[in-house]
This record gives sequence, structure tokens and C-alpha cells, in this order.
Amino acid sequence: MSFIPAERLRRLPTQFFSALAQKAAMRVRDGHDVINLGQGNPDLPTPPHIVEALRQAVLDPATHRYPPFSGLPALKLAVVNWYNRRFGVALDPESEVAILFGGKAGLIEISECLLNPGDRCLVPDPGYPDYWSGVALAGGEMTFMPLRENNAYLPDYSELRAEQLERVKLMFLNYPNNPTAAVADETFFRETVSFASKQGIAVVHDFAYGAIGFDGLRPRSFLQTDGAKNVGIEVYTMSKTYNMAGWRVGFALGNAALISMINLLQDHYYVSLFGAVQRAAVTALLGSDDCIDELVGVYERRRGVIVDGLTEAGWRCPKPGGSFFTWIPVPSGFTSTALADLLLERADVVVAPGVGFGSMGEGYVRLALLAQEDRLAEAVARIRALRLM
Repeated sequence: MSFIPAERLRRLPTQFFSALAQKAAMRVRDGHDVINLGQGNPDLPTPPHIVEALRQAVLDPATHRYPPFSGLPALKLAVVNWYNRRFGVALDPESEVAILFGGKAGLIEISECLLNPGDRCLVPDPGYPDYWSGVALAGGEMTFMPLRENNAYLPDYSELRAEQLERVKLMFLNYPNNPTAAVADETFFRETVSFASKQGIAVVHDFAYGAIGFDGLRPRSFLQTDGAKNVGIEVYTMSKTYNMAGWRVGFALGNAALISMINLLQDHYYVSLFGAVQRAAVTALLGSDDCIDELVGVYERRRGVIVDGLTEAGWRCPKPGGSFFTWIPVPSGFTSTALADLLLERADVVVAPGVGFGSMGEGYVRLALLAQEDRLAEAVARIRALRLM
């Protein structure tokens, strides 16, 4: 018996990178030594003190019961304390914090909370493709905001025409940025608050890489901006900061009305995270930041291997300001997909073609700093051996 999927499933965007992942898997099955720099999956383990906290929590029968629907109060307090310590942002744990099944869940849910069919959302181009998924599930439409290298990969709100802003209720931003690795400053966030206030748009700042800034830079939280909580929320995840990608712990923080909507929706979807995972997250947030500093140091050294190695070979390889990605212009004569295919087929190196993040990503590829330094050096050597520059 066959079944017809609901219209909302047919609206979902095609997973652009699935074909690339399949090609890479086939190379591995054929015995090739593939270096995969195309995905954003942290390669290092969760710090041992967090793993130990989970082990102890699992042994406590109290964690085997349903936790509170909106999350453990202790975790909300830990989030509030951490944000205050890192960014000087004050939050109310009851009304301004929602516990998420990873940051991705919140990024999908907010579209379902705000958008009716026909409503519009401002989406960065290039940008994280799962923004598109939430909009599609809600029956919304997208207006793309170009991120250009000559504007430091920040959207220029003055470019948006009046007709493009009709029915816009929501906007996604993401700094440090995936895929461009750009960072945003206080001036840009002030412009964002002003723009959103004037247009009546809810801002969602995806702060997944908020702990990863280079050359002494600590990335700025959107919520540090005066008026930010009046217009939006920030979505944070433990995945990148503490190498807890598989643990699925995230938070939505900020505007109380939006937080209430997310909590209401999640009451119908979930019964909160496993209590032992929440306890371990508390340990992470209340502990020393040394493990974060060490992780940033690892990525900064890896950045040097990629950037210095390719620059010496004649590639234009700008230094990323944050995240664990590098965003590299492709050589003349190549599309991003053609270059990605060539690097896989002739160098066994996987990179993500920029066009997979939106039309403005054409002309670039994204390399992740998610392999040991010797493997990154090997990837650079293989690319250089092709003499594309």
C-alpha cells in the first residue's frame, strides 16, 4: 500500500548535501582514504568531567522519571548564570529561557510559532539550510538577504525594498556565521534592533558558534544589544562549545512572548530532555571555562594549517574570524560543485560547495576545521598537488 505525503512534507527543501555524503561514502567503501572536511560535526570528545556527570546522573533513579515539561529549573539557572558571566546579559530563568532538543529544534519551531501560510521570513543567503525547512513546514515564504564579501558578509537592510518586506514576520541571523565564518559587531546588531523595531519583525539570532572566536575575539551576543530582547531571541547550543553535538541540548533566550510560544509548542511535541543529560549540562555550564579556551586554541591552530597552507600555494584563503569553518573562493573556471567533485575524485578530500547554502554561496567552498592537524596538512598537500592555482 502506498500513501501520499502531506503537503508540508512536499514543501520541504531537498537536502543538497545528501548526494555529496553518498559520493564520499562510496569512495570510502571503495577503499579510498577520504578526509571529510565537508560536514559540521565536531570531531573531539565531550570533556571528561561532563561525561562523568552524566554517568552519575544516569545511576540516580530520579532521572529515570519524566522531567518537568519545560526543563529542569537548575538548568535554566545555569544558563542564566553562564550568559551573565560570558556576555553580561541578564535573563529571567522562568520567562526568558526555553530548553531545546538541540539548537536546530528551536530554529525549526520558531517558524511554526510565528508564520501562517503566506507570511514571509528574511533568510540570509548563503545561510544554514535548516532555516528554510522551518519556513516550509509552516507554509511560509522566504525573502533572501544577500551576504556579500564586500560587506563583511552582513546583510544590508537598505537593499530591501518595501514590497520585499510585505508580510515579513521573522528574520534569521547567524554570527559567527555558517558558512562564511564572518563575525558581527555592536554596530550591526544596533542596526538590526532598529530595523526590526521599525518593521515589526521578530529576530532569531542563531548563536551556535558563540564561543568560537579567534585572535582574542569573543563573539558578541545579540542580546548584549540595547533593545534586543524587545525584538527577538537568541538560540544557543551546547554542541559546539562543549563538543556535545550528540547530546542535543540547546536553549532559546530572550523575548518572553516568543519563549512562551516555544514552550507551548514543545509541550505538545516533547516531555523535555532526559534529566541526566540536563544535569550534565548544568555541570558544563557551572564549571570552568578552561575547556572552552582549550577548544578555541585547537581550532585556531587548525585554522593556521588550512589558511597558511593554501595561501602559500596561491589560493585566496581569508582568515575566519570565528566558527570552525573556512570559506574559500574557488579558482577561476570552476563552480563550487565542480570544485567539490574534483577534490573528492582526485584528492579524496570532501568540501561543501557554497551553492548548497544559497545562490550567493556560488563561487565558494566551505572547509571545516574538524580533523587533526596532521590530517588537515595532508588535505592541504593533496589539494596543492592538483596545481589548480
